Amino acid sequence: MAAAASAPDHLFNLRNNFFLGAYQAAINHSEVPNLSPDDVVERDCLVYRSYIALGSYQLVIHEIDASAATPLQAVKLLALFLSAPEAKESTISSLKEWLADPAIGSNAILRLIAGIIFMHDQDYNEALKHTNSGGTMELHALNVQIFLKMHRSDYAERQLRVMQQIDEDHTLTQLASAWLNLSVGGSKIQEAYLIFQDFSEKYQMTSLILNGKAVCCMHMGNFDEAETLLLEALNKDAKDPETLANLVVCCLHLGKPSSRFVSQLKLSHPDHVLVKRTSTAEESFDRAVQSVA
Repeated sequence: MAAAASAPDHLFNLRNNFFLGAYQAAINHSEVPNLSPDDVVERDCLVYRSYIALGSYQLVIHEIDASAATPLQAVKLLALFLSAPEAKESTISSLKEWLADPAIGSNAILRLIAGIIFMHDQDYNEALKHTNSGGTMELHALNVQIFLKMHRSDYAERQLRVMQQIDEDHTLTQLASAWLNLSVGGSKIQEAYLIFQDFSEKYQMTSLILNGKAVCCMHMGNFDEAETLLLEALNKDAKDPETLANLVVCCLHLGKPSSRFVSQLKLSHPDHVLVKRTSTAEESFDRAVQSVA
């Protein structure tokens, strides 16, 4: 047992890059020597999930074939779900079939992907059916996200406490703590800012870290600093939906035009919540104008 505990974690850097949004770095530095068969599967899952995060769905779909291990098949299902909204029902049907299979239904990566897919579909109760029992730090972190989306910061805090007992310094524990602090607001915003600041000093600066710092700045009323951070994030990824959405909000507070960022968001992410809200507001305005006319 002692030998297992002291064994080096060959995938630490790869995981960390993925968790912090350094997806290209995760792909570029994925050739890690001396991996066990299980580690190879986990490595490949992280690499393919990085490609998914970069929008390269077809590469993932084409490269993962029918003989691949269950975790990789689950990752392929996520790529199918995100790339073909029209096939959503058949993708979810396949997912439910796999989850009901006693031979593979308890696989941690399959449960994680199920949680991601159902959360994306805003079916939070279904997501929690598969993620709530935890088992990995990623599953616990996903639970925190799901509870926050359900506006249940009390349950999110319980999940965070579980993560802190396992590993207080883990990147996902720190991220989950920042998410919860942002949700609670008030004096907790400064604590969230310090977490993202710590990440920016230790690791490669990513859109995820820059957006985290920027959202904290906006909560604290520092919109000029937020804009600077978000424009830096935009330089790293001109299509990142969170960057574009946060820039829209930031520009509105600064009294600057935001229409270009709204247009970019509409083109690259037509299903984004901000696009849907904007469209609904525009339709309501048009109806009001027509009724007056």
